[in-house]
Amino acid sequence: MPGLESLREAVRRFLRSSGTYEKAVDSFIRDIQRALISSDVNVKLVFELSKRIRERALKEKPPPGAGRREWLVKIVYEELAKLFGGGGEPELMPPRKPYTIMLVGVQGSGKTTTAAKLAYYYKKKGLRVGLVAADTYRPGAYDQLRQLAEQVGASFYGEPGEKDPVKIARRGLRDLQGRADIIIIDTAGRHGYGGEEALLKEMRDIAGAVKPDEVVLVIDAAMGQKAYDLARRFHEATPIGSIIVTKLDGTAKGGGALSAVAATGATIKFIGTGEKIEELEPFRPKSFVGRLLGMGDLEALLERLEALEHTEKLQKTMGEMLSGRINMRMIYEQIQQISKLGPLRKVLQMIPGLSLSLPTDDEKLRITEEKMRKWLHIIESMTYEELDKPEIIDRSRMRRIAIGSGTSPEEVRELVEYYKTVKRTIKQIKRRKGLLAKLQRQLGIPE
Repeated sequence: MPGLESLREAVRRFLRSSGTYEKAVDSFIRDIQRALISSDVNVKLVFELSKRIRERALKEKPPPGAGRREWLVKIVYEELAKLFGGGGEPELMPPRKPYTIMLVGVQGSGKTTTAAKLAYYYKKKGLRVGLVAADTYRPGAYDQLRQLAEQVGASFYGEPGEKDPVKIARRGLRDLQGRADIIIIDTAGRHGYGGEEALLKEMRDIAGAVKPDEVVLVIDAAMGQKAYDLARRFHEATPIGSIIVTKLDGTAKGGGALSAVAATGATIKFIGTGEKIEELEPFRPKSFVGRLLGMGDLEALLERLEALEHTEKLQKTMGEMLSGRINMRMIYEQIQQISKLGPLRKVLQMIPGLSLSLPTDDEKLRITEEKMRKWLHIIESMTYEELDKPEIIDRSRMRRIAIGSGTSPEEVRELVEYYKTVKRTIKQIKRRKGLLAKLQRQLGIPE
């Protein structure tokens, strides 16, 4: 996708550009517009996206330690992920067995090859797969699917002399039940992208007969924006559970197809990235956009920005602790933020009274994270009174809290000691005016 791949160069140019931030933003947005429009993304969608990016770029304030240009790259990443379907993970494994998938789509979209790719994908996951050849319209469809089934090691059902696809689908389902965890029915297509009533009626008839668990629409990426109307029309005929976009390896219209499908609200479950059987991958919008923007560099940048956001929240929590009365609710907030900081755990060194070590050894690090998780469960098992007045937690209460949180009384005692250490240290800080003023400056608290 030459158009979309130029997004990576646009990011590089933006981060290296000189001049004012506002001019750099305008230039960056123009580059994004060119890349998306050349990839056949709907012009209206492109301008709506541009407007959101510009508004966020000029209004949002990055967390302390983050540059405005880096922050804008994160904004672009988030908005592009929304354009291509959001950040959710598709549900890939069948919720029950046997599970029936019915593939639908126009001729030439790659349904038969996609059926084999799906079979290969699920075989690799340890599931038994069966393929049903219900395409009686295209010559050679039966032989092609039978050969592909042998290639991937899937069970196969077909009736080369039968002209009624509904009967084939029904008998194939009956034959493969007990032999397959997933049954994939390959149906016929028709030439052209117009309103093919015969095709849509056939889809309704087959679906009515076999009652598939999921109907999957297969769309050729070269369709571009036309994918929107196709997805809508098929959905009206047979409610679509998810979509597979094929041939994303060599078309400049791939962005148009992806964004058009996402605009229908349908879930894009897989994308075909080549002709080989193994070239089918789950579609995750954030990962897809990350690759377009240069995932190696972007991953590190996003990780750092996310950590800075959590650091800002941690600083706020610590500021409240320095200026007010400490209780277990504040400790809970503090631990939650610490657990999210990831690679920026060095910030813990600035937290007063922190008794946790900061090991570099991986095994010790996992123990520390496990301890924090347990402490959160312990605090969640406390009463309101205990949260506000941790001093009342005696041996009897420790036993009750330990049972409620699935931990030991010793672990509860360790958390209470941590609370006391933090409280004691903050009292000492507040007595030392110079140190207090320094910490307040560090945490951005007005003196």
